[in-house]
Amino acid sequence: MSVDEAAEAVETEEQAGLAQVYYPVAPDTQLNVRNGPGTNYSIVKVLPLNTRVPVNCQIPGTTVAGYYGTTNIWDNIGNGEFVSDSYVKTGSDGYIAPRCNF
Repeated sequence: MSVDEAAEAVETEEQAGLAQVYYPVAPDTQLNVRNGPGTNYSIVKVLPLNTRVPVNCQIPGTTVAGYYGTTNIWDNIGNGEFVSDSYVKTGSDGYIAPRCNF
């Protein structure tokens, strides 16, 4: 590997480390976004169809039966914004991000 190739590989790794992964919301679903990890929290907005969301951190909350199963995991998708993981296709039935400090 040349010096140029090695430098390019490092840049690619650094860029990959900064990239935010976005997960698809269940098809044909306008998902409620709440200000806390549960259905008892207020709805702050509704996501449109075919939305993809980041999962910044996760926290247990109200159990919800959704498109991708039943879970008590809630995903933080923004500042004070939570959605049930049962409507987000993360590829896992468990935690895929660090726990939130809520």
